[in-house]
Amino acid sequence: MSARFDILGGGVCGLAMAAELASRGAEVTVTDPAGPPGDHACSWWAGGMLAPDCEGVSAEPEVVRQGRRAADWWEAQGARVAREGTIVVALRRDQGELATFARRAPGAVSLDRDGLAALEPQIADQFSAALFLPDEAHLAPRETLTALRARLARAGVTFQGALGGAREGQVIDCRGLAARDRLPDLRGVKGEMLVVRSPDVTLSRPVRLLHPRFPLYIVPRGDGIFMLGATQLESGERHRATLRSVMELMNAAYALHPAFGEAELLEIGVDARPAFPDNQPRLRRIGDRIYANGLFRHGFLLAPALARMSADLLLEGKTPEVWYEDHRER
Repeated sequence: MSARFDILGGGVCGLAMAAELASRGAEVTVTDPAGPPGDHACSWWAGGMLAPDCEGVSAEPEVVRQGRRAADWWEAQGARVAREGTIVVALRRDQGELATFARRAPGAVSLDRDGLAALEPQIADQFSAALFLPDEAHLAPRETLTALRARLARAGVTFQGALGGAREGQVIDCRGLAARDRLPDLRGVKGEMLVVRSPDVTLSRPVRLLHPRFPLYIVPRGDGIFMLGATQLESGERHRATLRSVMELMNAAYALHPAFGEAELLEIGVDARPAFPDNQPRLRRIGDRIYANGLFRHGFLLAPALARMSADLLLEGKTPEVWYEDHRER
């Protein structure tokens, strides 16, 4: 008889968990009262950047090491992964930020204006220097989540909306911030983003604009559509954008390319990402339940690693080397 698992939560963490367990022959049920992926999930508003080297500038080394495997994992799930790297730039007054970033990201390649023009000609006039991280990738979160759920359903994973009742398999809780009822050290980190249409701007890869107070990233979605994000506020508040943050996102985009000044504003999105105090994820066993949570701003980057660790633990008895806590004997 195959192992059986009940996964609570159908966001990026829950779907990644279901994919990994099902691929190893387990019988999986995913329960989420909110239904299929949509704007109720913080992963719906993600940038979708698989950028371990960029994240490594401020994150722990293990985030980088585990994140390097994410692009391959998502491709194995049928996701469309663009492996175009990441461009990092800074305004003239913030060139010190670019130098600091280069020291902390040893894989970054320095570009002069001509080098930048060869990769992203439309922004070369605004910047005399840039960094290029060639091994990074990105994907479209909404398309990826929707396609993965459909793929899992075809593969025999059961999806249901009702909570409660007896569980027949091992429960894995991937509810994000909703799991604060069981994880008191979980907190919300609010992020705000915009989706704009700017047909006059063409970018082939994510671009990060460094700023000592308000760094911006822009991710191309195709057809002149771009996702702009930056903010990281210590707040569990969801779904309320602030005028200041929206204005700063727009101003930063305009600094990257003046054509963004005429962009059509399509969406303003806000949500709170689940995070533990050190901003690293956890696979935590409490009683007879496993909790996978705390992906912070690394949802698509680290969900595959948490899923892989969970499958190794629950199907093969291998204790994860990092991010695992067993609270049963405390």
